[in-house]
Amino acid sequence: MTSPIHIALAFDDNFWAPAYAVMRSVCLSTRRRSDLVFHLLHMPLSDEHKYDLEGISREFGATLSYYPLQGSELFDFFVAGMPASAQWPSVVYSRLLLADLLPADIERVIYLDCDMMVRQPIEDLFAVDLGGKPVGAVQDSLSPFIMGRRDMRQNQDIFHCGDAYFNSGMLVVDLAQWREIDIKSEVAVIAGKNWLPRLYYDQDVLNLVFRNNWQKLDWRWNVIDAHPAHEAMDPAILHFTGKNKPWALWAGILRTTAYARWYRHVMTNELFYRFARHRWKKKLRLG
Repeated sequence: MTSPIHIALAFDDNFWAPAYAVMRSVCLSTRRRSDLVFHLLHMPLSDEHKYDLEGISREFGATLSYYPLQGSELFDFFVAGMPASAQWPSVVYSRLLLADLLPADIERVIYLDCDMMVRQPIEDLFAVDLGGKPVGAVQDSLSPFIMGRRDMRQNQDIFHCGDAYFNSGMLVVDLAQWREIDIKSEVAVIAGKNWLPRLYYDQDVLNLVFRNNWQKLDWRWNVIDAHPAHEAMDPAILHFTGKNKPWALWAGILRTTAYARWYRHVMTNELFYRFARHRWKKKLRLG
């Protein structure tokens, strides 16, 4: 009998289709579909969108566990005062609460952002050696600029540009060690220094909490700002961090991102075009 492979995602109802796509990409590339357990940290979902997500279980036999965040006193208290935006809603901070939200008997989990596509067996990443560290991640390719910000000087009192700095879109977490760190208290200390308005959302927070205490993983497990040129490098996980997204209608024609046509078929054509209509309707409402 094999052990479960635990994977966590965080999203709101406007991002249900990319969440579905990253889960489906995991399922398509793994040899252990029935061992997958997806832990979905989410804001309220419509019945239609939840039915779409349940398609992962219907097609592959994977397990979906839901963790509604609306009305959670823990989540509401934790995100109060945290910087947020339309691009980075407060739900992104739920990854900082993985140890609090997930069942206590789970020892390891992979966190994935929803703007990703997985191409290699996720079980290989789940089994990676963390070298005794609580977190494994990939060095961010823009790390000196993210840490230093404007002129590489803005945040010198917070970060040193020579330090290692990871992208938080993919994390392999040893939850036993994570639980030994009181992240809520660490965040309170950061807030007390009035640093939060100057930070790059939860990614900076995580890098401060785990400074010099994380395992650097192979870059192929989080290929940041994935462009067509990356296709020749056999990436394991594509991370579409740039302005161009693979769910844009023109992405496959103009080749603005890596594997854009492949991504559309992973999301499935029906959901891809329905998601496009959803985005346009939202844009018209806001405009």
